[in-house]
Amino acid sequence: MPKEPQPTWLGYSVGRWEKNTLVVETIGFNGRSWLDTGKGHPQTESGHVTERFTRLDYGHLEIDITIDDPGAYEKPWRAKVPVHLLADTDLIETYCENEKDQVHKR
Repeated sequence: MPKEPQPTWLGYSVGRWEKNTLVVETIGFNGRSWLDTGKGHPQTESGHVTERFTRLDYGHLEIDITIDDPGAYEKPWRAKVPVHLLADTDLIETYCENEKDQVHKR
């Protein structure tokens, strides 16, 4: 990890393998976004996120997320997210409806 990363919306991430688990650590957030879009959990520049991606079997992945942000929380906290493969489905494009840099024709 860089000693003094340039703060960004999504931070600066570095990954490594620990046996069968991909571990991704992220620091360098700019403190102007949320951890999530629906719940409104805050995030500050001192945030450190560790994500552990483990494939349980074909079609099943578990993401174990640890949030360590002393600027927003008294102690680190964790969440485990199960992910299921949705075979033969389409990825749906997402976009920001409030994008002011693009012209939207209706």
